[in-house]
Amino acid sequence: MGKRELHGQAAEPLRTGKSWEPMMMSWAARFRLRQHAKASLWIVPLIGLLLGALLAEWAAGVDGTDGLPGDWQYSATTASNVLSSVVGAMIALLGFVVTIGVLVIQQATGTLSPRYMRLWYRDRLQKAVLATFTGTFAYSFSLLRKIESDSVPDLGVTLSGVAVSVSLMLLLIYLNRFTHNLRPVAIADLVGRLGAKVVLQGTERIRRSAAAEGASLPSGGPVTRIRCEPGGVLQAFDVAGLVAAAVRHDCVFVTAHQVGDFVPPGTTLVEVHGPTRPDPRRVAGLFALGTERTIEQDPAFALRILVDIAIRALSPAVNDPTTAVQVLNHIDTFLHVVGQARLGARYVLADSQGRPRLVVPGRGWEDYLQLAVTEIREYGATSPQVCRRLRAMLEGLLESQPPEHLPALRAELALLDDSVRRTFADPARRAAANTTDRQGLGGGRHPGP
Repeated sequence: MGKRELHGQAAEPLRTGKSWEPMMMSWAARFRLRQHAKASLWIVPLIGLLLGALLAEWAAGVDGTDGLPGDWQYSATTASNVLSSVVGAMIALLGFVVTIGVLVIQQATGTLSPRYMRLWYRDRLQKAVLATFTGTFAYSFSLLRKIESDSVPDLGVTLSGVAVSVSLMLLLIYLNRFTHNLRPVAIADLVGRLGAKVVLQGTERIRRSAAAEGASLPSGGPVTRIRCEPGGVLQAFDVAGLVAAAVRHDCVFVTAHQVGDFVPPGTTLVEVHGPTRPDPRRVAGLFALGTERTIEQDPAFALRILVDIAIRALSPAVNDPTTAVQVLNHIDTFLHVVGQARLGARYVLADSQGRPRLVVPGRGWEDYLQLAVTEIREYGATSPQVCRRLRAMLEGLLESQPPEHLPALRAELALLDDSVRRTFADPARRAAANTTDRQGLGGGRHPGP
């Protein structure tokens, strides 16, 4: 079987003859741009700043119309003082929100998981608050320049008061959300729901494009290896684009890595099975590589964050097994969703004619189960509360999962038994740790084996 090796780099232009033909922005570049926009804390506030300045021009232009109430009319001195106070207040509030952001970073890196920061950066309410503050600042500052001794934008000054009121309401809502949603259990709920959503979306996409059962995959024939030059974590890939490219070149793409893997520079990114030779830069441009994992196509990353929060709570510096038990509740829910999705270790996707075009590795049930249980079992082996909740989760999954998942669950229960046996030498304490209890400690007593 002949093999050719090509190096792919999406950012380079194509050389055709004596002229340079610039490539269109690749799917990977667009993906990274969207990720940057979602995580950025300055784009939406910048839009608010521009809108505030434009609104000030409009307010100054429409002012002077008759019919305004007497309470909406101000002297030049009063209007200047009001707008100057608004400008100063918005700067102070912006500093206050930045201070809260620093506290969130300290909380996330100290007692939660640094990986959670990717989600916190995307909070829409936080961006709305910052945009309102910057917009009100730009509006008031721009309007302040329009005030003259014989000309006062009365309507604009009144609208600045309305903008301050909206800003304060959003600040109160933000503080309420900040104080309630920064608890580990609230973050675990958010991360778990996001991960479950990605699992269900990925399952539906695979179901729609799965190849017909029994379809033959390529064996023998030429194989072209497209290698990765820059390296990085595989964050996502364009499923539809890869299938379309495979149809166009009448070949089959076999990806060498699953989403979430770190791809070292120079290693194989994808194998092309077929006689054609696709442009390696265009094919590589369908794979987004970055510095860290994302949840968009990687639900295991959500589970990774949940496990990180649980084992942080179990560390000697924190010593909070109750938080670990609360996180296990959401891990339990996530595993039920994964079990119902019937995920596999490999997926074969087809074109509209049902012919295989794309083969991608996946994570099976055993992979998710080991990720969810192993580290929590090891770090929580000395906590009866954690052992009891882990047993309740595994036994509950035994009752609800299909038969093909049961061997892995029984294996994890056996490992839990061994861990309890090694840790608790006293028979009474061992029996307490072997009790099935969904509350960790305090629920109904259902002794285990």
